Formats: sequence, C-alpha cells, structure tokens
Amino acid sequence: MSTIEYRIETGAAAGDLAFDTVQPGDLEQVRPLPRISIHAFCETEAMQRLMERCGQDRRMAKVSLRINNGGIDAAANMFASVSTPNLIILETSADPRFLLSELAPLAAVCDPTTKVILVGKYNDIGLYRELIRNGISEYMVAPVAMPEVLSAVASIFVDPDAEPLGRSLAFIGAKGGSGSSAIAHNCAWGISNLFSTETILADLDLPYGTANIDFDQDPPQGISEAVFAPERLDEVFLDRLLTKCSDHLSLLAAPSMLDRAYDFEGGAFHPILEILQRSAPVSVLDIPHMWTDWTRSVLGEADEIVITAVPDLASLRNTKNLLDALKKIRPNDKQPHLVLNQVGMPKRPEIAVNEFCESLEIEAAAIISFDAVLFGNASNSGRMIAEIDKKSAAAETFSQLAHLLTGRASMKKARRGGLGKMLAALGRK
Repeated sequence: MSTIEYRIETGAAAGDLAFDTVQPGDLEQVRPLPRISIHAFCETEAMQRLMERCGQDRRMAKVSLRINNGGIDAAANMFASVSTPNLIILETSADPRFLLSELAPLAAVCDPTTKVILVGKYNDIGLYRELIRNGISEYMVAPVAMPEVLSAVASIFVDPDAEPLGRSLAFIGAKGGSGSSAIAHNCAWGISNLFSTETILADLDLPYGTANIDFDQDPPQGISEAVFAPERLDEVFLDRLLTKCSDHLSLLAAPSMLDRAYDFEGGAFHPILEILQRSAPVSVLDIPHMWTDWTRSVLGEADEIVITAVPDLASLRNTKNLLDALKKIRPNDKQPHLVLNQVGMPKRPEIAVNEFCESLEIEAAAIISFDAVLFGNASNSGRMIAEIDKKSAAAETFSQLAHLLTGRASMKKARRGGLGKMLAALGRK
C-alpha cells in the first residue's frame, strides 16, 4: 500500500488537472469545511484524481487530507496502529452480500466519533439502508462527481441549523489608480442601502486606504487592531472596531498611516475574514493593488471577485494575468467580474471596450464612463455617487452591480454607463 501525503498550496498544480466536469455554480451552496482530518482510500486512479481535485478546492482550505491507494483492507491495516481521522472516504468494489463482513475489521479499529463515506458500485436501496443502520454516514454510487463528494462531507460536518455564513466580495484593481476602491465603496453602500442588508466594508489597504475619507470618518480604531491581535478577535471585539457609516453599513477602517511596516504572512487576514462572515450577510473587501501571499490568500477565499481596469495596455496585460492566476487558485469557481472604469477620458488613447473584452474572452459586468466632476465631488464631500446624483449613469451602474453581486440579477452584456435593462422585469426594490 502506498500513501500520498496531500498538502494544499494555493494555486499549485491546479491548472494541470481537467475540471471540465465541474460547472460554475455547482459548488456555490457548499459551505467551507471546518478544520477536520480526512483519509481517502482509492481503489481506482479516477477516484484518486477526484480526491486530489477536491483537495484543491478552496472550501477544503482548512482540511487535512491524505489520499491512500487501496480499499477497506488497506484502511483496516493502517488504523490498526494509528488513530482514525474525523472522516474516512472508502472506495470499494465489494459485493453487497459481503460488504458488511469486509467492513468489520475496520469497524473494530475505528474511533467511535469517526465518520465513514462509502463509494461503491452497486445502486441498491436495501444496501444503502443497511449501511446507514450500521453506522455508515453516507453511501454513494460510483462514478461520483466532485460537488457530490464535497456536499456529502459538508452535510456531515456543517451544521444545517447554524446561521448561514455571509458572502464576501473582494475588489481589486488591475493597476494602481483604476478606481477599484471607489467602486468597492459605492457597491458596499448600494448593497446596504438598496436591500437593507447589514454590510461590513473592510479596507485592507492599511497604509493608504481611503474608505475613511470616502465616508467622512475618522475612527480611532480599525482593521490594524484586528490583524495585529488575532488572539483577541471575536464578535464583541469586532463590534468595538467597526464604525457606523449608515443604518446598515459598517466600516472596518485602515489606519492610513506610515508609522510601521505592514508586512503580513499568507494567512494573516484569515481570522478577520472568518469573523466577518459570521457577523454580517455581506462583507466587502477593498484589496490593495499588490500581489503577495496574503492578497492571494484573501482572493482565494472570497465568494465573488471584482477586477477593476481602465482601457489601456497595462490594465489589459494585468487583467489577463489576474484572470489566469485566479483560475489556478479557484479552479471550481466562476470567473471574476470585470468592471471597465474611466472609459472615455479626454485626450487619452484607449483600447476600444469590445477589443479589450474580446482579448480577455470575458464580458464586462459594467462600463463606467470618465466623470471627474461627479467622482471628485463625491470624494471631496465624503459621500457616495448616488448621494451626489442618484439619477447619474454611474449611480445606476452601482445599483445594478449591487444586484448582480448579491445574486438578485444575472449578468448580461454591459452597455456604456451601466448593465443594460436587465433589472426591469425583476421589480427593483
């Protein structure tokens, strides 16, 4: 028997495997798994590849996964001398008549709290009922797909009665000055205002963040207290760090000071993201334009990603690189949303919108025209675009982006200054 020690590294080798059996959206309802240990025993190469693909999914980021060659006998032999994990996934070709007797040696060495998922070849409802009566957590008929396996694991270890996790929306610019922060702030305000949804805006650009300026706030505490003292972080501590911007929008502000170096390891923001998801239905993450371990980690964990670009060559190149990198980090998630900003700036040579999008093989979720007066007035007054001019094309665009990012509308081809008329039939709130 040989064992594969499977360690997850963000983006590692994800592009080397075929993921065409998983469609975008298949895994949207599967919640991230807790810190559990899983041993998978695979009799076939196909099952081994499937488990490798499961291990590379972001929902398994906290899971310790080992993939082993062999079936029930191999598992019984291994656990005769070592303790059993939280979950064993077993592939077996055993005849239903002898399956329970073959499982007996494994049952004798299994910890009572260990869960077992069996993947067999026989579609037999009587067998399924007998296995469940004898303590098997789930029986699945091969061939199985990755969403089925992850859903089965989640059904065992994620409490269905628990409060649903909030969704995290990450915004990043393809280059500096693209306006990603302004779009993140206006979308956060729009989501909270349009739908009366409790929303938290987290400004992750600690040295240069502008959320406090855009909302005319000067909080004494913010995200730096959370990231530098993760051991103190809980819902009560988070409430002390949040600043109320409106009835349903709270701000976790950046210090925007250069009194220290802000160097973080890859998982530095993970405790913050976890507490945000438990604290509000929507978290908007304003990510600075940089490529580090921690930004890759945050982008890998987010539910939705919005890339903001301007129609020039540097943005085109950087957006292409971002899309390629994120496809490797998030192989089972849908593509990020693309927002083209500052379109039509006077005297600036630009790449045509259709050429920009065709080069990337992606549709723009929104196209925002250059309007220095409107955006400048909003920034200088500490208000959002819709508060300055709610009838402007930009305000309409942010409203429609809020619908799109919260799942209240599906994406259609964007028009200049908006997302078209796709919301007309939905009855906007």
